[in-house]
Amino acid sequence: VQLVESGGGLVQAGGSLRLSCAASGRTFVTYAMGWFRQAPGKEREFVAAISYSGSRIYYADSVKGRFTISRDNAKYTVHLQMNSLKPEDTAVYYCAASRQYMPTTGDAYDNWGQGTQVTVFS
Repeated sequence: VQLVESGGGLVQAGGSLRLSCAASGRTFVTYAMGWFRQAPGKEREFVAAISYSGSRIYYADSVKGRFTISRDNAKYTVHLQMNSLKPEDTAVYYCAASRQYMPTTGDAYDNWGQGTQVTVFS
């Protein structure tokens, strides 16, 4: 499955952004989906994951209560709604697809998008 992210941009602290990830085909519905991010000079970090059906969701502690992951299997898309953004949320955000149930480590994901930049200024 091929993935394309969109929705990144420049936003003031406290603001919101909604990232989208479009998948290429019907096999999307068989994949768990995750969002990761990587800030300059830092390792890639898990953000959120959602099971193939959408019934199970998991968040990193750093974004819990502020970010919401969702998916639309009819439209082959996954979203990340980001509220109350902080400067430390600045990173390139990647969506990824996994055949495993709902992994939180990057090496469990098989397919990655190209990333979208999110910059939060104070």
